Amino acid sequence: MSERLRFHQTAFVVRDLDAAVRHWADDLGIGPWRVWTMQPPHLLDAVYHGTAVPCAFRHALAMSGELQFELVQPIDGPSIFADQLDATGEGFNHVGAVVDDHQAAVADLVERGFALLQSGRFGASADGRFAYLQRPGISMIVELIRPPSERFAPDYIYPAGLS
Repeated sequence: MSERLRFHQTAFVVRDLDAAVRHWADDLGIGPWRVWTMQPPHLLDAVYHGTAVPCAFRHALAMSGELQFELVQPIDGPSIFADQLDATGEGFNHVGAVVDDHQAAVADLVERGFALLQSGRFGASADGRFAYLQRPGISMIVELIRPPSERFAPDYIYPAGLS
């Protein structure tokens, strides 16, 4: 591999992001949650199974110790998140790793037999990258992430007043 993967994130697909954020914060003590709507102009060049397609989703991020939790609700267009809701419903979707050289890391996994399911660019700076990959016959999806140099403000933070 061009670089060692440092997994730090686990993600779950939900039907109602706002209700899920409240549950994870109020019942499990995880938070604060930052909630974003990912759509153009902050979500660009979306590709799903090799085809450029517009899509949008809402997602929320929160830390618990060293582990980042992500909750994702699809809202428009085809996505691995909508696929999961249709096939099996809510639940675990992927693990994520931040990588330094996104293009090389994606190429490494593809060379190792992983299929590229979905990818795109994101952030206020539009230089963030994400790619979801899966090895055929294995249910786990891996997300390779290069955070953007500039983020845009979240829609809201829950519970309010925490940072």
